Amino acid sequence: MPARIALVPDAHGRGGRLHRISEAGEPLGAPLKAAELAVTVAELEAAEHPRWVWASAESVYPPLLAALADLPGGRRLGRCHDLRLVEALLLAHEGRWGAPRSLGAAWARLRSLPVPADLSESGPAEAQDTLFAPDRLQLPPGTDPLAAVLAVHADQQRRLQAIEGEAQRARFRLLVAAESAGALAAAEMAQDGLPWRTEVHDALLTELLGPRPHIPGTQPAKLAELAVRLQQALGGKPFNPDSHTQVLRAFAEQGVRLTSTRVWELRELDHPAAELMIRYKELARIHTAHGWAWQDAWARGGRFRPEYVVGGVVSGRWASRGGGALQIPRILRRAVVADPGWRLVVADAAQLEPRVLAALSGDAALARSAAGGDLYEALAATAFQGDRAKAKLGLLGAMYGQTSGDIGPLLAILRQRYPVAMGYVEAAARTGEEGGIVTSRLGRSCPPPSDAWLDLTEGAAAAGGESAEQGGRSTRARGRFTRNFVIQASAADWALALLAALRRRLAELTGPGGRPHLVFFQHDEVVVHAPTELAEQVAALITAAADEASRLVFGDTPVRFPMSTAVVECYADAK
Repeated sequence: MPARIALVPDAHGRGGRLHRISEAGEPLGAPLKAAELAVTVAELEAAEHPRWVWASAESVYPPLLAALADLPGGRRLGRCHDLRLVEALLLAHEGRWGAPRSLGAAWARLRSLPVPADLSESGPAEAQDTLFAPDRLQLPPGTDPLAAVLAVHADQQRRLQAIEGEAQRARFRLLVAAESAGALAAAEMAQDGLPWRTEVHDALLTELLGPRPHIPGTQPAKLAELAVRLQQALGGKPFNPDSHTQVLRAFAEQGVRLTSTRVWELRELDHPAAELMIRYKELARIHTAHGWAWQDAWARGGRFRPEYVVGGVVSGRWASRGGGALQIPRILRRAVVADPGWRLVVADAAQLEPRVLAALSGDAALARSAAGGDLYEALAATAFQGDRAKAKLGLLGAMYGQTSGDIGPLLAILRQRYPVAMGYVEAAARTGEEGGIVTSRLGRSCPPPSDAWLDLTEGAAAAGGESAEQGGRSTRARGRFTRNFVIQASAADWALALLAALRRRLAELTGPGGRPHLVFFQHDEVVVHAPTELAEQVAALITAAADEASRLVFGDTPVRFPMSTAVVECYADAK
């Protein structure tokens, strides 16, 4: 088994300290001091392939990664144990969901000291002070960071070993390893960046919005013209189309009652202003979220370098710290173009969440439907007389807890044909409605109900009237949350395992044109930037990584998790 090495960079400078440790967290030998940390780390990585133990990959790895890139071979690190991410997982598992998770907080709990609150994660990392400085670690003044890393790691290893059940303990350790691997991948994707043609982006913005305004804060010409047309369609009285309240009032003055400005509600209107409002919302969002100001801030040097937040969503999905990395509009994907001599290998998991439900529940009938290509078509042929739309609507309703409209009869068919799968999600819903906790396949715990929820629901039934109705709505809402959490969080488990397996395989592949590397990840989709001659091999590696992730997360399941893969020059051509 690879050795573990604790690593603490100097707060200011190129050096650092290291200490070999056992799997259980016991220090081995004496600590090492490195004047050139990147050189020492590269040598140890090549010789021992250790698991690096540090306070946070987000703070330690980016500057180390930049230094490693300047060395011959540009070596990257294979694996790590991220104390901050692991602390969050363990705290949630232990019923302390949301407690501070920094190195300093974990150290304080060990020493029965006041626990410092976590620092804000908002704002780009480059704007922050030195990330590994003691104040960022939240350690008390005078505390040795290396001693804290060693102590917290040993404590985490004890807590991991204390998890009841051999199978549950093994799965949780896999979650810890995958979450930490994700932190390495996030830092590497930020350094490599997604290829981005600013000239193409500028041309797209000009086509959609008009020329870039000379005065910052001014609306582009086409957006301003659309706002005028919208006002004219609603009686000519000026109003701010970016104001939800003013838009509702403008429609109301024309005799049109809206509860919101959501697109689905606007599409149901037979009024000329409805389509104008939809178009305005689309263009305004592009201008705000991915317009010229975004380009200035995020698309530099021919690359978009997002700052991912690993585990930033309670389900384990990633978030991003600015830049909108997880919501690139389809039309702007035309600006994502591979370098000359390179290609983008774009792959996403087909119908991931329904397949996860089949694997989680062990429903043999649903597993047979998920064993081939289009799951919804197989489902339709089996239970819905070939109507794919009804099959999809019914299964999504089951996973998300939707019961309104025409979905009731569809759910009844699913309960009859797939009782094990339906029983699985309904049991998760009941647990949530009772205030309980559910977990993902690998053991990620959902948040507990809030005190406000408990206050509202505990006495609601006895109170009757409006209180009972509010309590019932809150109870059902939590049931819908836990129903979907077990699926969405387990899908995130699988995606993390895929990312780790693919990252490991890509590190072993190189050619005359260079080495392929991950450049983008969102939920169930990965994008690899690869030399043209290696692109087909990369596509095969993605399939192999998906198969490995399925075995690791779900064991010996008949459910297949196929990847839809395309080798393209431009991201927009992949769909």
